[in-house]
Amino acid sequence: MSRVIHRFESISSTMYEAVRLANAGCASGTVVIASEQTAGHGRFNRAWHSERGAGLYFSIVLRLPLDPASLPVVTFALGLATADAIGHTTGIVCDLRWPNDVLIADRKCAGILTQLHDGAIVAGIGVNVNQTAFPPDLMATSLRIVSGREQSIEAIFEHLLEAIDRHCEILMHQGPSAIFDLFTRASSYVAGRRVTVDDSITGSTAGLTPEGFLRVRRDNGREEIVVAGGVRPAEI
Repeated sequence: MSRVIHRFESISSTMYEAVRLANAGCASGTVVIASEQTAGHGRFNRAWHSERGAGLYFSIVLRLPLDPASLPVVTFALGLATADAIGHTTGIVCDLRWPNDVLIADRKCAGILTQLHDGAIVAGIGVNVNQTAFPPDLMATSLRIVSGREQSIEAIFEHLLEAIDRHCEILMHQGPSAIFDLFTRASSYVAGRRVTVDDSITGSTAGLTPEGFLRVRRDNGREEIVVAGGVRPAEI
């Protein structure tokens, strides 16, 4: 497909610029990419470590004929696409943590943030590619740390755009259930994983609801439906 790509050496956040473009009516598939973000952020406005030239930082505008309630499934599709692109270009197998984290051995290597703006989906994707170290408070890793060699940011970017198109096609033609099925098979967190959610719920994951929310079964047998929150491996 024909695609407009806006490239920046440095920007506060690719999301902010992509939202501006979306509100101005830009075409679906429009991308904003930067070598550095000075105010990159993820879910709950958490900061995203965006070292200059070391990672892949971009946002994409998607205009898909979906109900606003379907936003979670788009996040899943983008997570699958990210793991697919990483595997294709580096050979590294990733795990997916509900709802938006891409992991390698329980350390985050990529994240997805999706927002709805006047009918357009604006999705920010950050991939830790060539970082050699992270602040000690971050449970993060990079493709370079894991593989032991420098990786091509541009190659990952190109494959990721292709993978996004492919997974959006699956969503459009096969429906959300197809994406939920792929996500369930790609994630160790969806079923049978003992987790803690925001330090308030502890139990074992028991699959997804038809809307894409996470089922967690407490030790007393009570089932909780997690609509949003930070899911982490339980310590006990």
